[in-house]
Amino acid sequence: MTSHTPADTFPRQYARTLRYTVGAPRSFSVAPDGSRVVFLRSRSGSDRANLLWTLDTATGEERIAADPAVLLGGGEEDLSPAERARRERSREGSAGIVGYALDAEGRQAAFALSGRLFIADLLTGDARELPAQGPLLDPRISPDGAHVAYANTAGELRLTRTDGTGDRTLAEPDGPNVTWGQAEFIAQEEIDRDRGFWWSPDGERLLVERADDSPVRRWWIADPANPDREPAEVAYPAAGTPNAEVGLWLIDLQGGRTEVSWDHEAFPYLARVHWSKGGVPLLLVQSRDQRAQRVLGLDVATGGTEVLFEERDEAWLEAFPGVPAWTPDGKLVRISDEGGVRALVVGDQAVTGADLHVRSVVAVTEREVFFSASGGAGETDPEPGWIAVGRISHDGKQLSWESANGRPFTSVTSAVHAGGITVRATAEPDLPGTLVQVARDLPEGVVVDDVATVASYAETPVITARPVFRFAGERRIPSAVFLPTGYDRERDGLLPVLMDPYGGPHGQRVVQAHNPHLNSQWFADQGFAVVVADGRGTPGRGPAWEKSIAFDFAGATLDDQVEALRALAEEFPLDLGRVAIRGWSYGGYLSALAVLRRPDVFHAAVAGAPVAEWALYDTHYTERYLGHPAERPEVYEANSLTGYAAGLERPLMIIHGLADDNVVAAHTLRLSSALLAAGRPHTVLPLSGVTHMTPQEEVAENLLLLQVDFVKRSLGL
Repeated sequence: MTSHTPADTFPRQYARTLRYTVGAPRSFSVAPDGSRVVFLRSRSGSDRANLLWTLDTATGEERIAADPAVLLGGGEEDLSPAERARRERSREGSAGIVGYALDAEGRQAAFALSGRLFIADLLTGDARELPAQGPLLDPRISPDGAHVAYANTAGELRLTRTDGTGDRTLAEPDGPNVTWGQAEFIAQEEIDRDRGFWWSPDGERLLVERADDSPVRRWWIADPANPDREPAEVAYPAAGTPNAEVGLWLIDLQGGRTEVSWDHEAFPYLARVHWSKGGVPLLLVQSRDQRAQRVLGLDVATGGTEVLFEERDEAWLEAFPGVPAWTPDGKLVRISDEGGVRALVVGDQAVTGADLHVRSVVAVTEREVFFSASGGAGETDPEPGWIAVGRISHDGKQLSWESANGRPFTSVTSAVHAGGITVRATAEPDLPGTLVQVARDLPEGVVVDDVATVASYAETPVITARPVFRFAGERRIPSAVFLPTGYDRERDGLLPVLMDPYGGPHGQRVVQAHNPHLNSQWFADQGFAVVVADGRGTPGRGPAWEKSIAFDFAGATLDDQVEALRALAEEFPLDLGRVAIRGWSYGGYLSALAVLRRPDVFHAAVAGAPVAEWALYDTHYTERYLGHPAERPEVYEANSLTGYAAGLERPLMIIHGLADDNVVAAHTLRLSSALLAAGRPHTVLPLSGVTHMTPQEEVAENLLLLQVDFVKRSLGL
């Protein structure tokens, strides 16, 4: 890690370094023969432009494979609106090369840069531009390395040869709102699928998504600070309204096409596509209410599909990273919630038990499945928040764990694996950043550590996080407590409290790592005891924990914040007469809800980009948890903020980016209108030109400072 600029304050450094991710290695791939590791990294902790790098696993030598500054001749990047939207969906704030795709040998990499197409030879280090009709999106090289397919902003799927010849159209829009080869909004934002086409293992054809968003209602996002600019038109599928129509086609290199058939009416969501060498292509499709899903096998000759597995759940079903997949000998690999346990299943056998909560599949080899997991229901875990990567034999009889520190249950580890090489990234609570190590498997299965350590150029934070982890209350709510640096109980007494939650689905905040807690520690250093609590609905503690919020955001998630606060006050110096709460997105919703419904507990709130009315949020997310608004209008009414506006008794600051196309500013405007109609004073801070990510350095820095000022004044500090 690199040192910081001497004049840096934490808010400035935190914003400038994109939460200390700039300069850290990321996006790892391993060549199938294990000879090289490919990754992205910028030159320093203050340079957001990523370069493409390789690491030789025989020598540990790192080498630049593609440099954006060289390829663009020193010019600035020019991103299309479609590419900016893709990056917003994936919460991508960096620049330069932000993604790449390899051929089957891991020798060539294709990537987009400033809407143009480039290819790099990872052995020679030669990188060059290929002809393409841009601005383009998501280029992917064929397994045989002969072609690159890409989507573009005109809605086309195109094909070009890697020798620089033959750029041509494979599929073009057959309607004004049709795109080929691009994941639709819901897939990108909610299903964690950003791909819209997939190569066959032999490189002779592709599976291609066709999306038509004509049925989707149009919203317009205006920039009130610049009234001379036209509003941006956004196809936004709000809860209860039509989604884009999504289909899948097999297209060969000569343009021949076959439509893939399945029951679109019953299963409209295309969640996953998997096409491995020697295996039947797999599709995972979901019903609109997400209580049913099917794994389908695809007949590439006819486009027909066969149901290989179907499951149902009274609450909902998740689409997990890395599955469905095949083992090399033809067993189906999936993750299942059967029996109240989120288990890894190989063939017909669950190979993990109730002590683990499986989160994803990392890789499938001839003997093992690499997977990510945390501690099941947490009943026997000494501390919350660990995430580990395990490797288990197909029969479940042999299990081992990957961790750079040798302590998988006191850290957060992620990994990639191929060709007998594992790249694992380990974060610990006591050490800034993440340690990335490359390890090699011996034939007998023993792991040899430290083939290489991948250098990180991320800056060292100017402060040190000191989380104290606890399971709080009877429900054992995963929590972390932060006290001011240098705090002395006899001298300083009880501290005003700042609750700092996300508190909702897919948002785990309590993790055994350092950097994710820096923001909370900085707030603590302003004179607060900061509490982060992951109540029911947050991931990592078993299906029952996550699904207990079904049809009830406003009850369970808020109740658990109160329980954690009161339980932790028995051990830590928390002044329960001075409690504030802050959060963003779902955390913003939870913060506003806290002062509206529980003014007896919470005395001030800062709500950033809150969802005020769930009928204004998107279909896949909202209907999964609250049902369809036409079928459960009372649920939407009970869980939205505007209905509680008349109950506001405490200071409330609402912050919202006016360019936010995820949680649109209408949420805050409607909440503010309801508060005004009820005669309830409140503060609204509109952010011109700011999206849901608030990536602008000055905005992000000053937002922290303004929140501290507001909370201190509101609590009389």
